[in-house]
Amino acid sequence: MVRVIVVDDEELVRSGFRLILQAAGDIEVVATVTGAQAVKEVSLHRPDVVLLDIRMPDVDGLTVLRQLRGLRNPPVVAMLTTFDSDEYIATALRSGAAGFILKDTAPAQLAQLVRTLAAGGVVLSPKVTRTVVDGYLDSGAGSPAAAQVDQLSERERAVLVLIADGLSNADIAKRIHVSVGTVKDHVSSILTKLRVGSRVQAALVAQRAGLLGTGEASS
Repeated sequence: MVRVIVVDDEELVRSGFRLILQAAGDIEVVATVTGAQAVKEVSLHRPDVVLLDIRMPDVDGLTVLRQLRGLRNPPVVAMLTTFDSDEYIATALRSGAAGFILKDTAPAQLAQLVRTLAAGGVVLSPKVTRTVVDGYLDSGAGSPAAAQVDQLSERERAVLVLIADGLSNADIAKRIHVSVGTVKDHVSSILTKLRVGSRVQAALVAQRAGLLGTGEASS
């Protein structure tokens, strides 16, 4: 059972997400709260995943994100937004968000996105714009994406593509027929070589380098 907390200033949004996710059967929404209540409720309920509104009137979503990431055992946090070009998205990714979900995401997809987050995968809305990706990388990465990716071995490039596709370590291990431990070693090496701190940051490098849709992960 995946435990989730939804943080949003609008009660209608919170109720809607609860109904959709609870219907999945393997997801339990343990609380739906405003931004001001978020840190307290997360500390109390210790969810696996937090869906956090990026813009809230009572408290800045980015501030809440930093507070949650500072907890001893922080949950996976994905940002909720109504804008695929929201200028806060790049900052959220640099602050440790595991991705972002547009509020108009189809209900049928929402539960699967939460499962992906809980499994350690990356969630980036397919509506991510080049502006968002470039804005993040231009301010957060020291060298061009293509040059960064060139440092990776052929197997590491394949693993990077699978990370960008949202697969967890266990899923990647099944796909390329190796152990989970071997995948963890590959992921660690990839993050070090790309000089990034998270899987979602690595995924953005892969996107900018043009690896997605190349079929490099098929072998």
